[in-house]
Amino acid sequence: MLLNKKSVLTDRFSEIMDLKNLFPDEALSRHTSFRIGGPAAFYAVVENETELSDAVRICKEEDVRFCLLGNGTNVLASDEGYDGVILHLSGDFDRLSIREDINDGSAFITAGAGVALTQLSMYALKKGFTGLEFAHGIPGSVGGGIFMNAGAYERDLNDTLVSVKVMTGDGEIKELTKDEAKLGYRTSRFTESGEIILSGTFHLKVYPRIPIRTMMEEYKRRRIEKQPLDQPSAGSTFKRPEGNFAGKLIEDAGLKGFKVGGASVSEKHAGFIVNSDNATAADVQALIEAVRDKVFKNSGVMLEPEIRFIK
Repeated sequence: MLLNKKSVLTDRFSEIMDLKNLFPDEALSRHTSFRIGGPAAFYAVVENETELSDAVRICKEEDVRFCLLGNGTNVLASDEGYDGVILHLSGDFDRLSIREDINDGSAFITAGAGVALTQLSMYALKKGFTGLEFAHGIPGSVGGGIFMNAGAYERDLNDTLVSVKVMTGDGEIKELTKDEAKLGYRTSRFTESGEIILSGTFHLKVYPRIPIRTMMEEYKRRRIEKQPLDQPSAGSTFKRPEGNFAGKLIEDAGLKGFKVGGASVSEKHAGFIVNSDNATAADVQALIEAVRDKVFKNSGVMLEPEIRFIK
């Protein structure tokens, strides 16, 4: 990005937001769970719908690329960084609210896109409602979770999602039904539509808190036992092939511990690629391709990456 463009953007963003929330040349490695990524020309924290709409408008008027980034999980940022504006939702987007249905004892919980999925599941526990226990320990945000239909243990957000509030590319805010959101296995309409997820509403059933907490603690125990949580990663690297498991196929191909540069196939769970020694994005990408090639030769299954690339 040319220096004069950065100057113009700084001036224009100063009119719509507090400059303490605007970070030039911000290393994306500070904002991704992989701890990988070069500098973004700007990293902007927007705190309400007006700021978000204005920021998007300015980017379009100045012909500057922009990208939404939540908790930075499930993504791999380029070593060269991002020549544009990274938008991170905070403030109003971190809010939770609940509306209980006195007729059947259920509840509708609305969570802003910036809310962590673990925070959402804990909120549901506190209020005494079940349906989001599986989300406890998933490191992403509600926005990213809806975008990719996050899930675990045979459950996903689509099971309880009712509606999604979005902002269109033209700045229009509208509510989409669950069917309109088109959530599938690690996908949704938002992977192609360009709409920005603002919040999601989930329909949950009343349930005693003790068994809810027990389920959450069990899921947490399983994650600690089976996943390499002590090393930087983006979570599961590959989508689950139909009728099989990516981790098993990778392990069967003899790739546990296989390395490219500072990136490794986890010894603990072959479905995870980890940043074991100051890995670069190039290391991770080369390892992904090597794993896909070896697994295909060994099993005939071509693995599809689950992580998204920022470049």
